[in-house]
Amino acid sequence: MRRQRKRTEMTEMEESKLLDIEFKTTLVRFFKNFLETANKLNEIYKKSNKTLYVMIKDQLEIRHTLTEIKYIIQTPNSRLEDCKNQVNDLKYEDAKNTQPEKQNEKRIQKYEDSVRILWDSFKRTNIRIIGVPEEEREQDIENLFEEIMTENFPYLVKEIDLQVQEAQRTPNKRNPKRTTPRHIIIKMPRAKDKDRILKAARERNSVSYLRGSTHTNVS
Repeated sequence: MRRQRKRTEMTEMEESKLLDIEFKTTLVRFFKNFLETANKLNEIYKKSNKTLYVMIKDQLEIRHTLTEIKYIIQTPNSRLEDCKNQVNDLKYEDAKNTQPEKQNEKRIQKYEDSVRILWDSFKRTNIRIIGVPEEEREQDIENLFEEIMTENFPYLVKEIDLQVQEAQRTPNKRNPKRTTPRHIIIKMPRAKDKDRILKAARERNSVSYLRGSTHTNVS
């Protein structure tokens, strides 16, 4: 009788130990699965934040570009040169962007098309003068243009009204790393006068100015 009772007690102890082991095993498995799920959710959260950051950044960039284009329409045409430089910068920035390459190409093409349309609408009466040193009569560019015309094409000065609508350096800001002088943009009131000046410049090949030489071409 005592032996049977002892065996029964041992069996109950063994069953209790087995249940305890099984409970601990289940608990460990539960926490392991919980940690794995938490890590996955954390990764999803990080990716979502990264995607949201890229989307916000792109929206701000597009909004900024549209603002610049609107500003260009309402300002002198020389600012279009700055917009071209911004397009080149966008090409460089988009190349580093993590979005698909096709989307980048579409965005760049859209920016270039907008700039090209604006640029074509302004450049019809523009003359670009290259090679005039910086600081050379910066406050008197219109008269400087008239002097170049008088020195090289005196007959045209008598036939053409050299009224200048706008004259300035481009781009507006000077780059200290640039070794060549910024170009001068002259906006003529009539495309016909501009064409006559450019034709005469091509026939002459080189246009002199005071201490050096410079040449003109269409912007």
